[in-house]
Amino acid sequence: MAANYWDSSQAKYWTYSKSELAEQRNQLQEVNQPLHTKYPLPDRRLLNIYLQQNLVKLARRSTVRQQALATAQVYVKRFYLRVEIRKTNPFLIMATAIYLACKMEEAPQHIRLILAEAARQWPELTVTEPSKVGECEFALISTLSSRMIVHHPYRSLNELAPLFSLSNEEITFAHNVINDSYNTDLALLYPPHVIAITAIFLALVIRPAGQPAGLQNYASSSSSAQTASPSPGGSNMSPPPLGGSTGTAAMSAASAQQALLGGFKAAGPKIGKLVDWLAESNVDMSAIVDATQELVSLYEVWEQQYNEPACKDAVMKFMMGVKA
Repeated sequence: MAANYWDSSQAKYWTYSKSELAEQRNQLQEVNQPLHTKYPLPDRRLLNIYLQQNLVKLARRSTVRQQALATAQVYVKRFYLRVEIRKTNPFLIMATAIYLACKMEEAPQHIRLILAEAARQWPELTVTEPSKVGECEFALISTLSSRMIVHHPYRSLNELAPLFSLSNEEITFAHNVINDSYNTDLALLYPPHVIAITAIFLALVIRPAGQPAGLQNYASSSSSAQTASPSPGGSNMSPPPLGGSTGTAAMSAASAQQALLGGFKAAGPKIGKLVDWLAESNVDMSAIVDATQELVSLYEVWEQQYNEPACKDAVMKFMMGVKA
């Protein structure tokens, strides 16, 4: 494993610009246009939330560790960059991703246990033989070109928390924001430390000391951010998504950057220290601004547009069509 993210296969092969990501998806769609026409799916952001939240449910049933879950979530994102989802059984892919991620994170789960829990959660799985998961595992590894190591933002969060004197509550909040970030494309767009810094920023801005959690406490002069309720993904913020990084941002880039480096500096010593540190560091500020927009947009879409039954119905239509 590359101890340095910059030397890793993730940095070299699995981190894209937004235009590169869009181009890869467009190429996949062009090759499979008849399937896209025959089996329309919800907006990519909504479908992404559906897949990621189903992974979370299976991980909870199987008592999978958070880092292994996050690795599985990344595997699914990468896999569907190269394979048309309408040609697959997404439930089998998700179960296999959990099984493989547990092995890669040195917290293995028995293949029969994962399959049994997956079958209980998804009666639509229609797979009863562990050998099918084994076959899917090899296909998953092959599709990902055997580049299976994933670097996550959790380590950066743990390293930066003492620097900014984060309380346990703020660390937990930032950790939950990172968990929710896997409902977006951020893991494919930015290095882990950018996501960790964004999570810290949101923890300090959205939840100042003595205030309850929620987007209702975040007032931006140019934002129309909505109130937030507890997130199904584990965060204390509301559920709305952004799996596609193409959603309308809650803030313009200019106003968000001004907020990052200006208006919030006077909000408290911790935020001031973070802003000063960002100004002196080599961290890509445009990436921080964009990641912030992505997460705010995530919570808005999740709350306002996400409909799990509708997503499931769309998935079942193409699964039944493939079987037929």
